[in-house]
Amino acid sequence: MPPRVCSVARALEVVGERWALLVLREVFLGVRRFGSIREATGAPRAVLAGRLRDLVAAGVLVRREYREPGERVRHEYELTPAGRELQPVLTALMQWGDRHLAGAGGPPVELRHQDCGGRVRAALVCEHGHRLPETGAGLRATPGPGAG
Repeated sequence: MPPRVCSVARALEVVGERWALLVLREVFLGVRRFGSIREATGAPRAVLAGRLRDLVAAGVLVRREYREPGERVRHEYELTPAGRELQPVLTALMQWGDRHLAGAGGPPVELRHQDCGGRVRAALVCEHGHRLPETGAGLRATPGPGAG
Protein backbone atom coordinates (compact mmCIF):
# COMPACT_ATOMS: atom_id res chain seq x y z
CA MET A 1 0.00 0.00 0.00
CA PRO A 2 1.48 3.41 -0.93
CA PRO A 3 1.94 6.05 1.77
CA ARG A 4 -1.01 8.31 2.45
CA VAL A 5 -0.87 11.56 0.50
CA CYS A 6 -1.84 14.47 2.73
CA SER A 7 -1.23 18.13 3.37
CA VAL A 8 0.66 17.36 6.59
CA ALA A 9 3.31 15.47 4.62
CA ARG A 10 3.50 18.27 2.05
CA ALA A 11 3.83 20.93 4.76
CA LEU A 12 6.57 18.94 6.48
CA GLU A 13 8.57 19.06 3.25
CA VAL A 14 8.74 22.83 3.79
CA VAL A 15 8.84 23.35 7.57
CA GLY A 16 9.30 19.91 9.09
CA GLU A 17 12.89 20.35 10.15
CA ARG A 18 14.18 21.81 13.43
CA TRP A 19 16.19 24.65 11.93
CA ALA A 20 13.36 25.72 9.62
CA LEU A 21 10.99 26.05 12.57
CA LEU A 22 13.56 27.93 14.65
CA VAL A 23 14.18 30.33 11.75
CA LEU A 24 10.45 30.96 11.54
CA ARG A 25 10.27 31.51 15.31
CA GLU A 26 12.93 34.20 15.07
CA VAL A 27 11.41 35.95 12.06
CA PHE A 28 8.02 35.97 13.84
CA LEU A 29 9.80 37.59 16.81
CA GLY A 30 11.20 40.30 14.52
CA VAL A 31 14.72 38.92 13.95
CA ARG A 32 15.38 39.27 10.22
CA ARG A 33 19.12 39.35 9.57
CA PHE A 34 21.28 36.29 8.99
CA GLY A 35 23.76 36.93 11.80
CA SER A 36 21.04 37.64 14.32
CA ILE A 37 19.05 34.57 13.29
CA ARG A 38 22.21 32.47 13.56
CA GLU A 39 22.98 33.84 17.02
CA ALA A 40 19.42 33.28 18.28
CA THR A 41 19.09 29.73 16.91
CA GLY A 42 22.64 28.40 17.19
CA ALA A 43 22.32 26.99 13.67
CA PRO A 44 25.54 26.23 11.81
CA ARG A 45 26.17 28.82 9.08
CA ALA A 46 25.79 26.40 6.14
CA VAL A 47 22.65 24.82 7.60
CA LEU A 48 21.06 28.22 8.22
CA ALA A 49 21.90 29.42 4.70
CA GLY A 50 20.27 26.29 3.30
CA ARG A 51 17.12 26.62 5.41
CA LEU A 52 16.71 30.28 4.51
CA ARG A 53 17.16 29.42 0.83
CA ASP A 54 14.56 26.63 1.12
CA LEU A 55 12.04 28.83 2.94
CA VAL A 56 12.43 31.55 0.30
CA ALA A 57 12.03 28.99 -2.52
CA ALA A 58 8.89 27.64 -0.83
CA GLY A 59 7.34 31.13 -0.65
CA VAL A 60 7.39 31.29 3.16
CA LEU A 61 10.03 34.04 3.39
CA VAL A 62 11.14 36.76 1.04
CA ARG A 63 14.74 37.98 0.92
CA ARG A 64 15.31 41.74 0.74
CA GLU A 65 18.51 43.73 0.35
CA TYR A 66 19.61 46.31 2.86
CA ARG A 67 22.78 48.32 3.32
CA GLU A 68 24.12 49.92 6.45
CA PRO A 69 26.02 53.17 5.75
CA GLY A 70 29.55 52.32 4.58
CA GLU A 71 28.83 48.57 4.44
CA ARG A 72 28.23 46.12 1.62
CA VAL A 73 24.75 45.01 0.57
CA ARG A 74 23.32 42.32 2.82
CA HIS A 75 20.01 40.50 3.03
CA GLU A 76 17.22 40.26 5.55
CA TYR A 77 14.20 38.00 5.58
CA GLU A 78 10.51 38.78 5.95
CA LEU A 79 7.47 36.57 6.17
CA THR A 80 5.23 36.32 3.14
CA PRO A 81 1.46 36.03 3.63
CA ALA A 82 1.90 32.23 3.46
CA GLY A 83 4.64 32.48 6.08
CA ARG A 84 2.47 34.55 8.41
CA GLU A 85 -0.18 31.83 8.22
CA LEU A 86 2.28 29.52 10.04
CA GLN A 87 1.91 31.52 13.28
CA PRO A 88 -0.79 29.21 14.68
CA VAL A 89 1.48 26.22 13.99
CA LEU A 90 4.34 27.72 15.98
CA THR A 91 1.94 28.88 18.69
CA ALA A 92 0.52 25.34 19.02
CA LEU A 93 4.03 23.83 19.21
CA MET A 94 5.01 26.37 21.84
CA GLN A 95 1.81 25.74 23.78
CA TRP A 96 2.49 21.98 23.81
CA GLY A 97 6.13 22.53 24.83
CA ASP A 98 5.08 24.91 27.60
CA ARG A 99 2.67 22.31 28.96
CA HIS A 100 4.90 19.25 28.70
CA LEU A 101 8.53 20.42 28.61
CA ALA A 102 8.86 23.83 30.29
CA GLY A 103 10.12 22.59 33.66
CA ALA A 104 9.56 23.93 37.15
CA GLY A 105 10.38 27.54 36.21
CA GLY A 106 7.57 27.70 33.68
CA PRO A 107 7.66 28.78 30.06
CA PRO A 108 10.55 30.99 28.94
CA VAL A 109 8.34 33.15 26.69
CA GLU A 110 4.65 34.02 26.74
CA LEU A 111 2.65 35.26 23.79
CA ARG A 112 0.28 38.09 24.69
CA HIS A 113 -2.36 39.97 22.74
CA GLN A 114 -0.91 43.40 22.04
CA ASP A 115 -4.21 45.21 22.66
CA CYS A 116 -5.50 43.63 25.90
CA GLY A 117 -2.47 41.75 27.28
CA GLY A 118 -4.26 38.39 27.41
CA ARG A 119 -2.28 35.21 26.78
CA VAL A 120 -2.57 33.94 23.20
CA ARG A 121 -3.36 30.27 22.58
CA ALA A 122 -3.88 28.18 19.48
CA ALA A 123 -7.36 26.68 19.31
CA LEU A 124 -9.31 24.23 17.17
CA VAL A 125 -12.41 25.99 15.87
CA CYS A 126 -14.77 24.79 13.13
CA GLU A 127 -15.97 27.08 10.37
CA HIS A 128 -19.20 27.64 12.35
CA GLY A 129 -17.30 28.89 15.40
CA HIS A 130 -17.54 25.79 17.61
CA ARG A 131 -14.45 25.34 19.75
CA LEU A 132 -13.11 21.78 20.04
CA PRO A 133 -10.96 20.36 22.85
CA GLU A 134 -7.19 20.71 22.37
CA THR A 135 -6.99 16.90 22.18
CA GLY A 136 -8.93 16.97 18.91
CA ALA A 137 -11.85 15.02 20.37
CA GLY A 138 -14.78 15.54 18.03
CA LEU A 139 -12.69 15.75 14.85
CA ARG A 140 -13.62 13.55 11.92
CA ALA A 141 -11.47 13.18 8.81
CA THR A 142 -13.36 12.97 5.53
CA PRO A 143 -12.04 12.72 1.97
CA GLY A 144 -11.34 16.14 0.51
CA PRO A 145 -11.66 17.33 -3.08
CA GLY A 146 -8.05 16.33 -3.79
CA ALA A 147 -8.53 12.73 -2.59
CA GLY A 148 -8.02 10.16 -5.02
